[in-house]
Amino acid sequence: MKKYTSDNLLLNALKSPICGLLSALLLAQVSVSAAQLPVNLRSAGNFTVLAKSGISTVPSSAIKGDIGVSPIGSTAITGFSLIMDSSTRFSTSPQVVGKVYAPNYSAPTPALLTTAVSDMETAFTDAAGRTTPDFTERGAGNIGGLTLTPGLYKWGTGVNITDNVTLAGGPNDVWIFQIAGSVTMAASKSVILSGGAQAKNVFWQVSGGVGVQVGTQAHFEGIVLAQAGIIFKTGASVNGRLYSQTAVTLESNAVTPPAAAPLVGRLEFGPISRAANGTVTLTLTNTPTLQLTIEHSKDLVNWVQLEKPTPTLSPYVTTDGTPVNESRRFYRAFYP
Repeated sequence: MKKYTSDNLLLNALKSPICGLLSALLLAQVSVSAAQLPVNLRSAGNFTVLAKSGISTVPSSAIKGDIGVSPIGSTAITGFSLIMDSSTRFSTSPQVVGKVYAPNYSAPTPALLTTAVSDMETAFTDAAGRTTPDFTERGAGNIGGLTLTPGLYKWGTGVNITDNVTLAGGPNDVWIFQIAGSVTMAASKSVILSGGAQAKNVFWQVSGGVGVQVGTQAHFEGIVLAQAGIIFKTGASVNGRLYSQTAVTLESNAVTPPAAAPLVGRLEFGPISRAANGTVTLTLTNTPTLQLTIEHSKDLVNWVQLEKPTPTLSPYVTTDGTPVNESRRFYRAFYP
């Protein structure tokens, strides 16, 4: 913890307990930025399954992480035997190791979901808008049996996975698949990650057709960003996230979010000053320039988010434009 005093204003800067080999991470980031950057999921990344018009399951599925729907209400979450929490902000299910959210639950859930769905759509647009593909029309749309290296892939049609497909690359490599039609995966086939490739860096942006259909007992890897539906047949599994702008249909499936790599970096406050009108200017060292959250409080109990930026430069300078009338104001910053 660091403390700064200016004109009787105490400004606390609470450092995030992030440690590790900074040089190793910087080298990894140089490697990634030379190719494709991951798609930023923003708050949608808090959900394992997110859909606009419904999530259904044929019991019993096993989902790790939170699921949610919006703008459709909780009646569109079917097959889960939902149990409302006493807070009425979320429900639970024997099939979900996490929370279930719907916009007809109590505040702040509706606003949370509105933001998450907007972020889901933004992520879809980001993935769809990447230009200059490294590969086009691989396998004429049939990628079964292929080994795919990192990069941006584009198909003007649908994609069929008729046999196992391997994604071969390192832990910081990124795959983005832009698919104009549907994705159809045959029964008992697998998307295989090799060489340290991570599901959190694999993005399937699916624009058309019926969306994504994964066959019985098949295994899928990566983040699905579908404009249409997502259907997993009986016994299929996924290591990733399922985001649909319509509905997600499950049939006794295992859905597991990808493991998150630990954040490695240095985050600390530099000079903090207050102007005559009460505006506070904050300076933070954020190395490397990861997304962070900045909050302020007048009592160290009730915290209010000031902003959640992804700085491109370090040090990062920002302003708290709310005039500081109290004798003390505390600030903290951390990696989300």
